[in-house]
Amino acid sequence: MSDWQTKRLGDVLQLNYGKSLPLKSRVDGAIPVYGSNGVVGTHNEPIVDKPGLVVGRKGSAGEVHFSRGPFCPIDTTFYVTEDDAPDTDLEFLFYLLRHVDLRRITGDVGVPGLNREMAYMEPVRLPAALPEQKKIAHILSTVQRAIEAQERIIQTTTELKKALMHKLFTEGLRHEPQKQTEIGPVPESWEVVEIGDVFKFTSGKTKPKDTAPEQSSERTVPVYGGNGVLGYSAESLLDEPVLILGRVGEYCGCAHLTARISWVTDNALYAKEEKRSVNRSYARTHFEHLNLNQYSNKMGQPLITQGIINRVKFGLPSREEQDQLANAFETLDTRIAQSKAKRDLLQDLFRTLLHQLMTAKTRVHKLELTT
Repeated sequence: MSDWQTKRLGDVLQLNYGKSLPLKSRVDGAIPVYGSNGVVGTHNEPIVDKPGLVVGRKGSAGEVHFSRGPFCPIDTTFYVTEDDAPDTDLEFLFYLLRHVDLRRITGDVGVPGLNREMAYMEPVRLPAALPEQKKIAHILSTVQRAIEAQERIIQTTTELKKALMHKLFTEGLRHEPQKQTEIGPVPESWEVVEIGDVFKFTSGKTKPKDTAPEQSSERTVPVYGGNGVLGYSAESLLDEPVLILGRVGEYCGCAHLTARISWVTDNALYAKEEKRSVNRSYARTHFEHLNLNQYSNKMGQPLITQGIINRVKFGLPSREEQDQLANAFETLDTRIAQSKAKRDLLQDLFRTLLHQLMTAKTRVHKLELTT
């Protein structure tokens, strides 16, 4: 451990103030413009002509971003280049600042702000040798790139699903003529029905008192709210899968399918009864396409009632075509879910490695990752 040293952050780097670059002064170009929360636009010439770090000074104070080429840090930020940290690898410094987490020392009155002198007083531990710094940075960046790869898969597949929903919910699978309806063009053989003609919704119940965020041997029943699974309980409300809709707040109108045994809270509605033959997965995806949130009461907190839901119209093909459409979308949903699970595991790994490597609890000579 003798080759690691403790310093004040001000002895490791210099934080430079960003420059004023209002939107009206920017010329669209290839140079990223950074605010405290990341890239906020582009410009045609850089303020800083080499790679560097951007640290939020106001607003998203303490956030850290890495520009791998010339960039424009605006006046709500600090920036650091290799010239401002001559004895430290720049990529290692990026991860060191994330580990230190300067957001802890930002003010909480009005607009959060990071004081440069307070930041300089923060103690940091780092290896004196550049090769060890570079090795740590390489390991962390390898995991970070894997996370970003999963994020790209999620984004691409989500965009594909959105495009496919638009096409299939207007054209169907049978290449048949379209007809104009209250919800726009749909295949000629489809019905346009009110949700209340197909489903009878009712409100869920208050979340069980024993609900915990993690599943355990005692708590195996998923508890659903408007945004999906909120936690797990030993109590169950339903013993079969149902379609649920967020009823209130940010996730108003969001549709989900529950597990076989579940609990649905009172911030969601669930389909207590189905009046016609319907594929729940098809209906969930169609409701996602319709964006049911647009029908909510926007006065104060968004709210969508059973009465509102019952009057919303959607397209209903034959049960055979519903099943085929549901299968197509479930394939994409499975891919998205798998990528999200991989991303979450990688994020857990990254957090563990960041702590272990930046505290020297794990040394890089004991750890090898392949790119």
